Order: sequence, then structure tokens, then C-alpha cells
Amino acid sequence: MNLLQDLQWRGIVYQQTDEEGLTELLEKEKISLYCGMDPTGDSMHIGHLLPFLTLRRFQNAGHRPIVLVGGATGLIGDPKATEERVLQTVETVQKNVEALTEQLKTIFNFEGENGAIMVNNYDWTAPMNVITFLRDYGKHIGINYMLAKDTIATRLETGISFTEFAYTILQGMDFKHLYEQHNCKLQIGGSDQWGNITTGLELIRKMTDEDSKAFGLTIPLVTKADGTKFGKTESGAVWLDPEKTSPYEFYQFWINTADADVVKYLKYFTFLSKEQIEVLEQSVQEEAHLRKAQKALAEELTRMIHGEVALQQAIKITEALFSGDIRNLTASEIKEGFKDVPSYEHKEGEKLGIVDLLVNAKISPSKRQAREDVANGAIYVNGERITEVEYVLSDNDRIENQFTVIRRGKKKYFLIKY
Repeated sequence: MNLLQDLQWRGIVYQQTDEEGLTELLEKEKISLYCGMDPTGDSMHIGHLLPFLTLRRFQNAGHRPIVLVGGATGLIGDPKATEERVLQTVETVQKNVEALTEQLKTIFNFEGENGAIMVNNYDWTAPMNVITFLRDYGKHIGINYMLAKDTIATRLETGISFTEFAYTILQGMDFKHLYEQHNCKLQIGGSDQWGNITTGLELIRKMTDEDSKAFGLTIPLVTKADGTKFGKTESGAVWLDPEKTSPYEFYQFWINTADADVVKYLKYFTFLSKEQIEVLEQSVQEEAHLRKAQKALAEELTRMIHGEVALQQAIKITEALFSGDIRNLTASEIKEGFKDVPSYEHKEGEKLGIVDLLVNAKISPSKRQAREDVANGAIYVNGERITEVEYVLSDNDRIENQFTVIRRGKKKYFLIKY
């Protein structure tokens, strides 16, 4: 199975400008190709991953990826379907460029004959004056052509500024620049980028040699089987920045993937082979309770984005929470694993008798209920069951003198902070 056939099997291909021509080109030679993103924020989220992982598949097949972060286009903004974007400052965009560049470096190999190239379109766009833009580029793209673009057409009734109207030309300039400077023959992007990709092809066709030939390929929008939005949790988006979404939370997102989605996500987001994925698919059908496919998905993605050490820490926290063996966790692991559980800050001098603590921390609603909870064996301190109603917590119950983890029942955790 060749590269394009593998992409089709994985369900990654949505549209192609010339499937036959691209197939023929990839059979003949190794090419340069690019995918880009605008730095609208200081971190990628998992909704951004699929196009860049697809770019990495091309690199694995021997092609050279060009990774573009749009320092220029990010100052304008791809038109949203509903309203104008709020323009960001040059300083903010530059800061975002630097942050996204570091995140993208984790996905690609920059060594060897087909090592990835990082580029910023601000470098070739900013020096251009408005006359050059209008004469050399604007002259080749007709108004009717632009009005036919979905991103522009949807905004005509509500209104669109000339700034955002011209965005598609700016992105088209990128493709043309990379075609000339790096012999870039293919742009890939999400399905919403089709109009921008074809504008780039139009500029290449009109402004370079008649024999020039370039291609576009788009990737489908990632969806969930239950109809809810992919990449969202109760606390918001799943970010690649470990300060926004910890490696443990990142791991948990993937390991909690529904059976109905996990095989599709293994195809989309991992570099496991067809044979490996088919074995995991069979496991979902025959032994779903083992969650082998979810574990493979979570491990592959966490290792790729956060590294082996962070993956092992995420697994350790997960296993500790599952088994209740909390004492083996460090304070930093406690902080990561119990980020969203209710917490109570103990004031020095307060009595640390278990009954009083349960009431003060609102773990049990009353002293009577607290005594019943303890006597019935429903209370655990750092994973160990406490059944003495007179029990007083000591320094030995503090993990690195920072935390004590109280569990009531099977799953209700509370964090005591010192």
C-alpha cells in the first residue's frame, strides 16, 4: 500500500485537486510539501494536530515537510463564518509564533536529507509594499473568483472588511513563494482551507512557468460518534501546552475515548501500522473491557507530544488512582492528578482529628455522618482505610508536607493542602 492509499485507508483524505496527477508525482519523486497555521494563540490544541501529523506521514515516506507558522497571516486572520476577528498586536503574534514553533518541533524530524524546514511568512510578506501586492498579486485574482470562496460568500450578508477579504491572496502568496524557493509541490490543510489552497494554485499557474504543476489536499474535520465536538472537555480545550493541559490530563483525554471512536482516532493520530490497528480493532470488538486500543492511543499521543518521562508519570498517576495507592505519588504528581478535585486548606493550629477534618473540609455534611463514614470504612487517607473515629492525622499523613488525599467511598476524592 503506497502513501496515498494508506491515507485513504486511514480516512484522512477529504479533497484533492488532482488525485491522478499527485499519485503519479509521488511515484516519480520525493517532493517538498507544506502545511501552515496562524498564531492566533500561544498554544496548539488537539484540533490542530491532524494536518501536521499527516505532513509527518509524508516525511516518514521520504518527502520533505515545510512547517509554516503565519506571522503575517496571523496579523490579519482567516475570515470566520460569523464576524470579524479582533486584530492582535505584532508583539503578541510574534510571541505566539515562538510558542507554536516549539510545539511543532516535537512532531517533526529536522535531521537528514528530508529534514523538516520551519518558515514564517512574515519574513517574505512584511518587506512587500502595497503597490507590489496590488500589481503583482491582486491583478491575478479576480473579484468574482474570490466571491465564490465559501469563507467569503458566507460573510457577504453580515459584512466583511477588505482586510479579511484579501486574506486568501496572502495565503496564496505563501504557496507561490514556497513553490519558487523550495520547489514545494503540495499544500495540505484542514477542509476549511480548500479555498486558500486553490488560490495558491491559481497564483502559481498564472505567475510561474506554464509547465508548473502543484497540488492541494485537504483533511476532514475530526468528529465524534456521539455528535459532540472533538477535543473539548468539561474544563475546555485539550491543549498541547503542559501548563494549560497537564500530560496526565492529556493522557486521560485519550484513554477515555469511546469505543465507537477509538479505531478512527488510532488511524488519524498514531503512526501504528494497519496490521497493529486491526489487532486493536479486534480487541475493541472482543474484549472491550481491557481498553487496549485506548491505552495504545493515549500512550502514542502522550509520548509524541510530551515525551517518555511525562508519559510514564501520567501512567503512574492513573494506576495510583485506580488502585488507591496514593502514597507512592510525589507532591508534584498529586498536584497534577488532583488538579480538579475539591480542596481544603488546613490552617495550622486547627485540630486534625479525622471527624473534624471531614466536616471542616465539607467531605461529610455533619459530625454524625462523618463518624458513620469512618466507622463504616468509607474513608481513606492517602489510600489507606481509616476506621477509628478518634484517628488524628499526623505528619506521616502528609505527602512531602504539602498534601493529604482523602477519599470518601469509591471515587470521591478531596485534597487537603498545608
